[in-house]
Amino acid sequence: MNKHLQLVKEFHRQFGIAQPDDGDLAHLSDMDIVMRQALLLDCASYTFKAVAGGDLLKILAGLVDLAFNALAAIACRGDEVVTVSVNWRQDGSVLSLIRALSDKVHQCVSGETVHYSALYALCGHLAQRFVNADFDQAFQLVHGHLMAGLDDSQPIDLSPALFE
Repeated sequence: MNKHLQLVKEFHRQFGIAQPDDGDLAHLSDMDIVMRQALLLDCASYTFKAVAGGDLLKILAGLVDLAFNALAAIACRGDEVVTVSVNWRQDGSVLSLIRALSDKVHQCVSGETVHYSALYALCGHLAQRFVNADFDQAFQLVHGHLMAGLDDSQPIDLSPALFE
């Protein structure tokens, strides 16, 4: 099982967020999908603003938040991450990055695990290839921050996850 999905499930258990027991599958209602989409759009907006500002730490935080929320949808379905290929390549334009993220977020309106998995995979890929960061370490730092009950008023330092 995907270790990041396990971390999200642990977060859900600690904070009483409903999710099926391991091995059980659930259907996301239309309103669940709408709420998940709203969260993804908020995270995408934050990430896009970070890209516009050129702040690598904020871009990394946005990518991890997008990935975390994509996995949260999968956890709420009781499903597993689906392996998907990522095709984004740096072409010298940030618009290709924005287009790729926008497309993946938009596809999540289907409520299907494959689309949430694709967004998660793209975020990991961009963290490594665009930001030059250790996605796993950044994800674990964010998870630890969330598990400690810290909110946005206490910023998290993701700089240890950046490669120099």
